[in-house]
Amino acid sequence: MTTDTSAPTALRHDPLVRGLGLASALLGVPQVAGPGVFVRQLGLTDGPRQRMAAVAVGVRELTAAAGLLGRPHPAWLWSRVGGDLVDLALLATALYRHDGRGVARTAAATAGTAAVTAADVYAAVTRTRWRTPVELTATTTVAKPPDEAYELWSGLERLPEFMAHLEEVRITGPRTSHWTASAPFGRTVEWDAETTRDVPGQLIAWRSAQGADVGNSGEVRFHPAPGGHGTEVQVSLRYSLPAGPLGKAVARHFGEEPHQQLDDDLRRFKQIAEAGEVIRSEGAPGGKRARAEFPQHPAQPLTEDELREVRS
Repeated sequence: MTTDTSAPTALRHDPLVRGLGLASALLGVPQVAGPGVFVRQLGLTDGPRQRMAAVAVGVRELTAAAGLLGRPHPAWLWSRVGGDLVDLALLATALYRHDGRGVARTAAATAGTAAVTAADVYAAVTRTRWRTPVELTATTTVAKPPDEAYELWSGLERLPEFMAHLEEVRITGPRTSHWTASAPFGRTVEWDAETTRDVPGQLIAWRSAQGADVGNSGEVRFHPAPGGHGTEVQVSLRYSLPAGPLGKAVARHFGEEPHQQLDDDLRRFKQIAEAGEVIRSEGAPGGKRARAEFPQHPAQPLTEDELREVRS
């Protein structure tokens, strides 16, 4: 499992991340510059051990501030969470051993630290984009020569006709395009892509631009089938699945398993290449709308409106 490499660029202009960086700086400076004063403001006994702890915490806060304000990365947010837990443990111990003088200030500091911890946890979780690399391969044979199969696939704007999760592919330049796709739980993801190799009748390869919602790359190859009967279409896809293994398991539960998606897409490609359209059964006359019908309902007669749509 990896984190999104585009995270630093996005975090650099994130108001919450910059706010936490400034908060670390404001907390770190007084602890390093005047640890005794800081300890007394917390309502604690001013002693060598307490001052050393304050300086250590202050250095940690300044380090986090430098990271979040200079080269922001989710790792700095998680370091703040870890530091918060240490601070809460120190304050809880101080409250337990407190002699009663200034206990209200110590309790207030503990409550404030708990609130900051909640903010840090929220920032770390929501700004960290865990992803799992996924590699998929699939093959189908179509009863068309390689040039015709290639021509159908190279018309990128037609890809949503057989790729069920693609909503739109828009050409933006000689070798660039913008893709919009549906994702599990009603989400939509978008990315820009570049065609990296294009050999007419043989190969199309592409990759997403940096900062894509779903980083991906892939290629499709067109080989004459044995005996000259049609074309073998071989597809390889590589992408980063959002939310890690848990997201993959949940997506599979809701009928969004990646390998099955690719097999279904190639089946529809074969139908369009050979018959000119995707063949729909009476059990799923709505085509792509079937994605929203999980769990499937028992088969039943079509309504008059559905019959008119199927026959049109």
